[in-house]
Amino acid sequence: MRPGLIKIGHGYDVHQLVEGRKLILGGVEIDHSKGLLGHSDADVLLHAVCDAVLGALGLGDIGKHFPDTDSAYAGADSRMLLRQVVKLMAERNYSLGNLDVTIAAQQPKLAPHLASMKDNIAADFNAQSDQINIKATTTEQLGFVGREEGIEAHAVVLLMPK
Repeated sequence: MRPGLIKIGHGYDVHQLVEGRKLILGGVEIDHSKGLLGHSDADVLLHAVCDAVLGALGLGDIGKHFPDTDSAYAGADSRMLLRQVVKLMAERNYSLGNLDVTIAAQQPKLAPHLASMKDNIAADFNAQSDQINIKATTTEQLGFVGREEGIEAHAVVLLMPK
């Protein structure tokens, strides 16, 4: 990796909604009849953020660093995973420029929780909240998101050399 270059990364993740699991997005537990299925806490938003940062750094993806075959990550808090990714970023002398995330979920309504998600992510990056933008949308009842079978998230990150 050549030093001094601005880095851009994109992350995408999707998890199935199932009964009997907590719904955690952006490190916020949201009251809902279903939660996301996954090896960790299945926080689709933070997984997309991790993938965006890892992608910008050319370090693969979240599955490479935190494989679902490793029992150490069973039920893991995705904020802890994000903090480890941020550490990798800092070790390579990069800091967050900005982060833009879109979450697609038919239900529940996410607008009341976006500020808390933003605060969590800013804290984990040791960044200012104005460096983070989180949007939520539905898919107008189309596809697996519209049928409430899952939730997906896209993240785009800009990393700046220190």
